[in-house]
Amino acid sequence: MKWFLILWAGPVALLGAWYGLSYYDMSFGFFMLTRQTHDLVFQIYGNILGIPPADLPPLVARAIAFDSLIVMAILAFRRRKAILAWWQARQASRVSAPAVSRESLSSAP
Repeated sequence: MKWFLILWAGPVALLGAWYGLSYYDMSFGFFMLTRQTHDLVFQIYGNILGIPPADLPPLVARAIAFDSLIVMAILAFRRRKAILAWWQARQASRVSAPAVSRESLSSAP
């Protein structure tokens, strides 16, 4: 499971770092991080896909969000017993806690 998360988070972090640095043209002297390369990469992908380059970043963000939901669902499924135990303990502590009435809240100093 550790490798699954590493192989998912690694490319997402690398893409996010490249996108952020190249978007704001923080190249540190490295050509791949320039805004010129950023625009060129999205122009090439836009031409390949037949869509405007400005439409690509939101599509990539949605794909990353959807993949993240799938990864979190897999994690939740694998840890479902621990999550269920936590939820039951939480509900039990709610029931055992004394109820606070509106009158006691309004009369508090």
